[in-house]
Amino acid sequence: MELIIYLAIGAIAGFAAGLFGVGGGLIIVPILYVVFTHMGYEPNVIMHMALGTSLATIMVTSISSVMAHHKRGAVMWPVFKNLAPGLVIGSFAGAGIAGLMSGAHLQLVIGIFAVWVAYRMFSSAHVKVDESKRLPSTPMQSLAGGVIGVASAIFGIGGGSLTVPYLNRHGVVMQKAVATSAACGLPIAVAGALGFMFFGAKAQHQIENAIGFVHIYAFIGISIMSFITAKVGARVAHALSPAMLKKCFAGLLTIVGLYFIYQGVF
Repeated sequence: MELIIYLAIGAIAGFAAGLFGVGGGLIIVPILYVVFTHMGYEPNVIMHMALGTSLATIMVTSISSVMAHHKRGAVMWPVFKNLAPGLVIGSFAGAGIAGLMSGAHLQLVIGIFAVWVAYRMFSSAHVKVDESKRLPSTPMQSLAGGVIGVASAIFGIGGGSLTVPYLNRHGVVMQKAVATSAACGLPIAVAGALGFMFFGAKAQHQIENAIGFVHIYAFIGISIMSFITAKVGARVAHALSPAMLKKCFAGLLTIVGLYFIYQGVF
């Protein structure tokens, strides 16, 4: 039964990863939080486990998603190369910062962040991207990658919630922003997952079937299904209008954000 739950989470998360370029974390984290709570894990480590496991699965979903986007020539690889160093360093550091925070504080911070991003995305849904704008210099892109990496590890996501708006703001159309964000999810996920394993092991919590704060069975089950469904999501992304894609993205973030604010407060 446990494996079926993880496979179902993977199917939904993979589709979201391909569609929104978010790595599926915004789906995985809240569902894993509920599943781990019902499984009776220590309350003070549940949120950390959900984040660490989410990042581990994003390694797989981002590979599947980026392969589909790359076939359509939508991934901006030079931009990815500029962002990647900052993403790796920031994501590992973010895992350490998350390890110092309580579960309730993590929920509240994630919830507020998700609602804020949703508002920004929805309010700009019909605003045309100014393609005359240009991305900043390479060092500034690396710095932006660092900020995105720290936040992504704390929020257990593939960075799409920050990478997509960042690229939009600098003249990148939605489909290319989503595709490049999917590629950026890989270095974030690898560094972040290793960070949660490392800092989780140092915290010396005895968690069954886990390495640090990464649950092995959940990682395997979610990864298997998400790898398949991420390709479907990527195909749908290229069939939708940029405005519709932004509205769907904003709606998803709002639901997740309000859920975590409620959990963090009550």
